[in-house]
Amino acid sequence: MASFLQFFLFLSFSHLLICLSAAPNEVPQSYIVYMGKSSNSHVGDAEVAESSHLQLLSSIIPSHESERISLIHSYHHAFKGFSAMITQKEASILSGHEEIVSIFPDPLLQLHTTRSWDFLNMESGTPSRLSFHHNLSSDVIIGVIDTGIWPESPSFNDHGIGEIPSRWKGVCMEGSDFKKSDCNRKLIGARYYNPPKASTKTKSIGNNKSHPIILTSSPRDSVGHGTHTASIAAGATIPNASYYGLARGTARGGSPSARIASYKACSLEGCSGSTILKAFDDAIKDGVDIISVSIGMTSIFQTDFLDDPIAIGAFHAQQMGVMVVCSAGNSGPDPYTIVNAAPWIFTIAASNIDRDFQSAVVLGNGKTFQGSAINFSNLTRSETYPLARAEDVAGAFTPSSDARICYPGSLDPKKVKGKIIICFGDGSNPRRIQKLVVEDAKAKGMILIDESQKGSPFESGIYPFTEVGDIAGFHILKYINSTKNPTATILPTKEFPRFRPAPVVAFFSSRGPGGLTENILKPDIMAPGVAILAAMIPKAEEEGSVPIGKKVSKFGIKSGTSMACPHVTGAAAFIKSVHPHWSSSMIRSALMTTAIISDNMRKDLTNSTGFSANPHEMGVGEISPLKALSPGLVFETTEEDYLLFLCYYGYPEKKIKAVTNKKFSCSKSSFDELISNINYPSISISKLDRHLAAQTVTRTVRNVGSPNSTYIALVHAPVGLEVTVSPKKMVFVEGLKRASFKVSFHGKEALSGYNFGSITWFDGRHSVRTVFAVNIE
Repeated sequence: MASFLQFFLFLSFSHLLICLSAAPNEVPQSYIVYMGKSSNSHVGDAEVAESSHLQLLSSIIPSHESERISLIHSYHHAFKGFSAMITQKEASILSGHEEIVSIFPDPLLQLHTTRSWDFLNMESGTPSRLSFHHNLSSDVIIGVIDTGIWPESPSFNDHGIGEIPSRWKGVCMEGSDFKKSDCNRKLIGARYYNPPKASTKTKSIGNNKSHPIILTSSPRDSVGHGTHTASIAAGATIPNASYYGLARGTARGGSPSARIASYKACSLEGCSGSTILKAFDDAIKDGVDIISVSIGMTSIFQTDFLDDPIAIGAFHAQQMGVMVVCSAGNSGPDPYTIVNAAPWIFTIAASNIDRDFQSAVVLGNGKTFQGSAINFSNLTRSETYPLARAEDVAGAFTPSSDARICYPGSLDPKKVKGKIIICFGDGSNPRRIQKLVVEDAKAKGMILIDESQKGSPFESGIYPFTEVGDIAGFHILKYINSTKNPTATILPTKEFPRFRPAPVVAFFSSRGPGGLTENILKPDIMAPGVAILAAMIPKAEEEGSVPIGKKVSKFGIKSGTSMACPHVTGAAAFIKSVHPHWSSSMIRSALMTTAIISDNMRKDLTNSTGFSANPHEMGVGEISPLKALSPGLVFETTEEDYLLFLCYYGYPEKKIKAVTNKKFSCSKSSFDELISNINYPSISISKLDRHLAAQTVTRTVRNVGSPNSTYIALVHAPVGLEVTVSPKKMVFVEGLKRASFKVSFHGKEALSGYNFGSITWFDGRHSVRTVFAVNIE
């Protein structure tokens, strides 16, 4: 425990010293210099671009520091730019250069971290004769930007998969523990990157905290996050998979025959923004169809779109026809916490599935309460142990508020040893830290009382741990107060199938509306992200992670929007395998307009508190890959829509032209409210004045169903909000594939705040649902 605290204090002190000394000394740090769209590559362009970038650096770096005239990364395929070690003053000088769109400190981004596919098929209510046919998606290539990959996992075997598509231009990089032969017809590419020098030290960059980023010189995953996400998206079909007996069944990705290309840009400590940009540039050049990114900025310090590495990389990916799917973040349940919210990004929230993992607390009086956990405890009902509240075993001079949440250094090991300790959750001290504090103090086990997190089981290995909600917690505390010698035991986890209700919005899933603009509805959609079984790296070296007598598992169970994101990536790859000529926006639209809006109890979807979920929590609903194969109508969001978005958001034309490398003019009347009018599959209006006239938006759809069909509009709106659709009927005939309609919103009688509803176009077979969010003032 002492060593843990010393390390904690050392990091805090070191961080303070560096912050105090950095500003006056103008210490060089890693900056990203973004220069817009590339003018497209020819042989030798890379060398020319690098030479040009070095020349720029030499113009600002003093000659006596010429060793700093070097590039960390150079971007030259889909977009132009570089990253380098420069000072704040040098960055300021460069920012005035006419070729530079934006320049910003290299941020540290965070990782956002089976049965799930069967559950999605079941909930869709659609016959599954097409589902996951082995050869459907064999030519779809998924790029995963993450922590690398563990190639020996059975999820990445290439049995039955054909030759690698000839259009693939990627590589399988070798490292000390990774050979070219580790790639195959499933894992067709693997790259790794060396982090910027600034990221190998503990330091602060702008508003984003930075800690050591330690990347091994190999594509191999040493964290497990990248292996897990890649297998969710495109893992092979593996029967009889489980995590030490839990979640037993057939593990498979959403698109089992799709190819995987891994781009190792992250470590456990996070991801350098400049490295993520390099991974985007490489993935686009290599020829991937979809990029999956379970990473994001912190919601507290969201930056401008042109200062966000993921937003920049994703914009240029969609320009090149590559779809980008991103996690929404794990900062819920507060509003305005969503990240990766640019309209050219498919932004994914997280939900549970119909399976739960529970660990029972048995009290000395015989009463039993079910908690949420994944533990492989060897405790039994036959023996109980002393039970104590954390504040009753606090260390000397420790505030009870610290002890109550089991804060590091708050407990007295002499009082704790051999007892089961009750801690409380308040969101400030992560469960992992609470468990370490209690375990280091030699407690027999831990009970966490936290209503908000109990829907997402925490894995504690062999250590006895369980988490209960407020009601069970009340009864446990009441028992403690009723006896002089309270006792309890914590039983190992059991799996509870057919759990209800499901899906439910996960408590941790970041919520909208977007912090940069509220005129795009985010998140877009929801997918399974709680307790997901998928491939994992071996963890034999982690003490207490493997149950006694068991071999190291090849699978693991994780939660987060990190897990939800590759579910949608896999679904998108599945749809692309059936409809290879559909654009990214058509695939996104198909998934959004066919989403599931009821749970397995046939009731409206709810959030983790049991209340009805709204679109700022779940987007348009839960994905239904099978229904999305036949959406009837789709909304095509074009590059022009995205350019109009940049105009309406307020970027000057000069920057937009640099970003796109195209002649484009913004209309004279460009303001934020017009963003609602871009052709997005959902509608959001950030401000509708009840005293003014109705606001009207226009949408255009493309018929991808029967060439001769008639659709009728059905409006579902809250009381007081007047919603008018014109025309109310759309008729499609041979040769007429597109039609437009207008939607007018008038809020004179509506309640203040956000009002949610939907417009559904129905032709007797297809229901094409567009969700709206309108803020009445």
